[in-house]
Amino acid sequence: MTIDNFIIVPVRNKHESEEHMNTNAKQILHMSMSERYTELAATHNYVFTFTYAGNFYALFLEDVNADKLQALTKLDKASRGAGMAVRFKPTNKDKFTLVNMGAQVVCSKVYFDELVASCKYNKGECAEMLITEQVFGQTWVKDSVPFTVDGDINADGVKWQHKHEGATFCNERTLHNLAK
Repeated sequence: MTIDNFIIVPVRNKHESEEHMNTNAKQILHMSMSERYTELAATHNYVFTFTYAGNFYALFLEDVNADKLQALTKLDKASRGAGMAVRFKPTNKDKFTLVNMGAQVVCSKVYFDELVASCKYNKGECAEMLITEQVFGQTWVKDSVPFTVDGDINADGVKWQHKHEGATFCNERTLHNLAK
């Protein structure tokens, strides 16, 4: 939860690991991070990509609020000592639900895996390139624009933030640094 741009998070002892946080504390932290991310994001339109049942899927969601973001993501340990992270990490059950929510088949998993193997970019960047070029019909250009400034994909005047399975939305360190 946020109050006048301050993030209210559960206090934990510096020796207490993330794994030992109780369920309620994790839920509060997940919601407060989701709310803060939503407040800071340049767009609330998302393209979620994932592989499932032999296919590469894309789910396009517009006007995603903090509650929906929290439902679509998981709280996980961040890398390099950055605290906890909000990530898009769907299970197979979650992917089944996403398909039933309207995720579209973009290509086969085999095609996507071959693209990744032949590409100099990581899976998330390859997925973004595939969506930009095959779905929106635009030339993809790699950039490093922060989520607070612009979307990953700009198509027909609409900004889209792209997240491939396993992608991080934010971590505690990033949100703390943005509050300065």
